[in-house]
Amino acid sequence: MRHLPSYEQSGHILSNMDARLKILWAAAILGMVLSSRGGAFPALITLCCIAVSMGMRIPVRTLVLRFAEPVFLAVVILLLKLFFSGKDALFSLNVLGVQVTGYRDGLIEGLLIGNRIISAVSIVAVLGLSTPFTEFMAGLSWFRVPKGLVEVMMFAYRYIFVLFEDAMVIYQAQKNRLGYSTIGRGLNSFGTLAGSLTIRAFDNSQNTTIAMVQRGYDGAMPALMHKTFKASELYASAVLLMVMGVLWRM
Repeated sequence: MRHLPSYEQSGHILSNMDARLKILWAAAILGMVLSSRGGAFPALITLCCIAVSMGMRIPVRTLVLRFAEPVFLAVVILLLKLFFSGKDALFSLNVLGVQVTGYRDGLIEGLLIGNRIISAVSIVAVLGLSTPFTEFMAGLSWFRVPKGLVEVMMFAYRYIFVLFEDAMVIYQAQKNRLGYSTIGRGLNSFGTLAGSLTIRAFDNSQNTTIAMVQRGYDGAMPALMHKTFKASELYASAVLLMVMGVLWRM
């Protein structure tokens, strides 16, 4: 069974800390980033997260893939703000007979929003890459996230890899039979693939439910049992949040 890239065993100090504290840090710092007035604090958080990621020896390719979509979103927002928001004209261009004007205040606002987006994504990326999934779910359970949601997320995490492997087997079989040689055949093959995966997902859910009920499953998951906090980690968390609060206020 395949798993998502995991770096919690890299020996980095962040990887060995309690997941509940890391969730608390992420939520607090994320709130500071979203409520910051300038761009200095989000930029600082982004640099810190990149440094932590490098310290955990996360491959550059993984970081690029994680940031590709939010960077694209930030660029789109920047362009929309630049050309459709603001009053102080920065430049004006004639494109195919259409006058296009860029605004200075729109550019600044777009840069601030994009900066917050990248900073927020970097926080979530560090949290996800440094925390095992089961410990993350245990932390959410400790924070009283609805039990049904945690249960669904754990089962989804377990069976998404099963469906992925099934999808790859079907795709390779279709590809070997020239199922994607033309656009029409490709669309038809993709529809068959999606339908097969839907049926298999339904069958897996039914079989899993029957198997767990027969084994006396009552909704309690031993993997979500909580450990006691370490005093050193609590002190370090308090100092970290105090320092971030001071930087946020500056």
